[in-house]
Amino acid sequence: QVQLVESGGGLVQAGGSLRLSCAASGPTFSSSALGWFRQAPGNEREFVAAISGNSGSTYYANSVKGRFTISRDNAKNTVYLQMNSLQPEDTAVYYCAARFARSSGTYYYEDYQYSYWGQGTQVTVSS
Repeated sequence: QVQLVESGGGLVQAGGSLRLSCAASGPTFSSSALGWFRQAPGNEREFVAAISGNSGSTYYANSVKGRFTISRDNAKNTVYLQMNSLQPEDTAVYYCAARFARSSGTYYYEDYQYSYWGQGTQVTVSS
């Protein structure tokens, strides 16, 4: 069983930055693919970013490419989402997700592909 706990959300002005963290428990973190998703009120959950187990591969939604960076520290069992140049449309609850990866270089970008989810952290960007 894997447990995920997000932190780092908050209120920020447009153009500002936040770094989200997601701490994971469980012995299989280094072999897990990880992802970040978000859900705004009234919207479906959407993909934000994904990273492979060996950090060799990353993938981003077009809406955040060039502004957000996903990274992981396998020694700390933690995945990060650095968010720069935040805009009001980035306002949402952000969730991290994990699953066992078939290979260390694989990432996933569909929510149904993930087995474990955190409780979410609120990010609010004011204009």
